[in-house]
Amino acid sequence: MNLHAIRAIYKFEMARTWRTLMQSIASPVISTSLYFVVFGSAIGSRMISIDGISYGAFIIPGLIMLSLLTESISNASFGIYMPKFTGTIYEILSAPVSAIEIVIGYVGAAATKSVVLGLLILATARLFVDFEVAHPLWMFSFLVLTAVTFSLFGFIIGVWADGFEKLQIIPMMVVTPLTFLGGSFYSINMLPPVWQTITLFNPVVYLISGFRWSFYGVADVHIGISVGMTFVFMLICLTAIWWIFKTGYRLKD
Repeated sequence: MNLHAIRAIYKFEMARTWRTLMQSIASPVISTSLYFVVFGSAIGSRMISIDGISYGAFIIPGLIMLSLLTESISNASFGIYMPKFTGTIYEILSAPVSAIEIVIGYVGAAATKSVVLGLLILATARLFVDFEVAHPLWMFSFLVLTAVTFSLFGFIIGVWADGFEKLQIIPMMVVTPLTFLGGSFYSINMLPPVWQTITLFNPVVYLISGFRWSFYGVADVHIGISVGMTFVFMLICLTAIWWIFKTGYRLKD
């Protein structure tokens, strides 16, 4: 394992975060804070509780997941796309660095930034809403697992994209709608039976449900299923990345 190569890629990607601090960290935190103000403090104070949890506290896991998923994808996709765009990817591919070391460097940096962002949003939520974390270790573990999984997904998007506009298609047109429809602002048990069944085909439901369980001990889906579905998606992403490096898809052509 070439630790020097991994460290170099990781440090370069992390340094880019500090150069774009307003875009990478401040903007998502401020945007999510507006949700806490509107839905948590203003609207939430006038709504009934869900599963014995105040509405403002109930939506915290969903809002963190919304930012975590979009930022994980964005960080990882942009990180690998820029070397392709500038042509420096060929220097990396010709260097004595294996595919797994490249992935660890880029995905590790993207996941780190997303986890830091998630923790900052969690701390910011305390300013607007009172809440408790029932299982803090599980909460952090699930945060890291989700960040790594969707950073892998973002890496795939970055390789697939052949233009800057394509970097935003999946996060904006697919991931964000699925997150809003995945129980971020409501419990799927509030839906009619038919729609509950349909909603279970939304993979984001399992992420939000598992993450919410770590906060309040309640979930729309059994926690074991949530973890299992997350690992299944991670395995799919790893398989796709293995195929990309094996065939050189949009890396060597």
